[in-house]
Amino acid sequence: VSTAGGGSGSYPMNEERSVLVVDDDAIYRGRLSRAFRERGWDDEVQADIESLVAEFAELGYVNDAGFAEARSRSFVRRGFGTRRLAQDLNAAGITETDSADAMHEAQDGAWISAENFARRKRIGPFAIQIASPELKQKQLQAFLRAGHGWELARRFIQAEPGDVIEEGE
Repeated sequence: VSTAGGGSGSYPMNEERSVLVVDDDAIYRGRLSRAFRERGWDDEVQADIESLVAEFAELGYVNDAGFAEARSRSFVRRGFGTRRLAQDLNAAGITETDSADAMHEAQDGAWISAENFARRKRIGPFAIQIASPELKQKQLQAFLRAGHGWELARRFIQAEPGDVIEEGE
């Protein structure tokens, strides 16, 4: 069970320990609210979780937009597309307003992301040998599951091993 200080064991939260939760790592409103609800509260008066989260956001401990941008950079590096990022941010409870810059950044990096995915999965120009039609179909499905668009995925799938494909082609 996770604790306020990140150690083992379990103990209820209070205001002092709640600061440790936001200090552990990058945090966003949804995760902070969930952490407070899951861990309970040990003061006599039950905390108003939403106002506490809002107060932490005002103090700069919680930054949904910053979390979304960091997540966007991570997804581009790992080879995931914009659709997958949008689903992830939505599941995390990040609003469209807070995720707008991150989505724009991911769209700008769509080519790099697709190239990273193809390299990691050894698809198209990064493959060792020419893929069979059945394998190409599976590779296309993998590209789409990773959140990339049809046209971008198709360009990488149809490339032969060793081909150089450019972004603007």
